[in-house]
Amino acid sequence: GVHRQVLFASLGFFIGYQLVKRAEYVHAKVDRELFEYIRHHPVDFQSPTEKKRIGQLLEDFQPIR
Repeated sequence: GVHRQVLFASLGFFIGYQLVKRAEYVHAKVDRELFEYIRHHPVDFQSPTEKKRIGQLLEDFQPIR
């Protein structure tokens, strides 16, 4: 009856809440490790000195006809 629906709804809410909490924890842990690695190895993550423009990245347009 209705009591089973309430039980399963609350159980599903609780399990979903715990899964979301666990996923956020795992992602925060990975972010923390990556930022720590970046902080200890700044040479590996330096931006290029000169930025390329979009025209330098694309090939010249050659019309077919």
